[in-house]
Amino acid sequence: MKIAIIGAGNMGGALALGLAQSGQLAAEDICVSNPHSDKLDALKTAVAGLRTTTDNTECASGADMVILAVKPWKVEAVVKELLPVLVGSGAAVASLAAGITLGQLEQWLGGTCGGLYTMIPNTAIACGEGMTFIASKGSTAELDAQLTELLGTMGDAMLVEERQMEAGMALASCGIAYALRYVRAATEGGVQLGFRAADAQRIVASTIRGAAALLADGAHAEAEIDRVCTPGGRTIRGLNAMEEGGFTNAVVQGLLASVSH
Repeated sequence: MKIAIIGAGNMGGALALGLAQSGQLAAEDICVSNPHSDKLDALKTAVAGLRTTTDNTECASGADMVILAVKPWKVEAVVKELLPVLVGSGAAVASLAAGITLGQLEQWLGGTCGGLYTMIPNTAIACGEGMTFIASKGSTAELDAQLTELLGTMGDAMLVEERQMEAGMALASCGIAYALRYVRAATEGGVQLGFRAADAQRIVASTIRGAAALLADGAHAEAEIDRVCTPGGRTIRGLNAMEEGGFTNAVVQGLLASVSH
């Protein structure tokens, strides 16, 4: 599969790095376009053989899938720019832009491509630990499975209904910031407890990796919490103190605030 990524910003650049490092595609089969060459130069330095250009149509020409990694307000203009290349090409088109619907893509493209996708990855895709949500329209089950498997090599990928995309973004894309805010808070607590800041962050990061590994092995979060909470012990006292501060409610309210109304 040859993939063109239009845009080399945070998401486009992270996706390009993740795809190149996944081992599923040759670097030469990935092309990234961007109006300014500085970000392209950084990608070429990071990945030998990656194709880059400042010409969007050149990048999209001959691609099996064109991924639009531009700001939401730029998507329509970029689609119109690419139409001469996309018409009759059979290429699938995917958008990473939040708020852009499959219906809008269909309206702008006029049914000229081989399947439409909206995808929401998070920035951890660059280091092979991303979480990507995918919704499709007018594609095939085979292409859906191929794309889900490909993105899954960079962490995890889930094919969902389009109506679930915003919730997925709150949990996983915004969720990166929420998880890191916990790391920051716990690190500050570690400093107050007597560790240097760098050591405290190392401890917290290692602990989060361990918790995630337990979940990946099939553990249930609440069951693992119960294993740590001995009656009258330190952990249950700490958890209860966090709940008195509104921990769970703050998390839920933050997620709800992340979804547009």
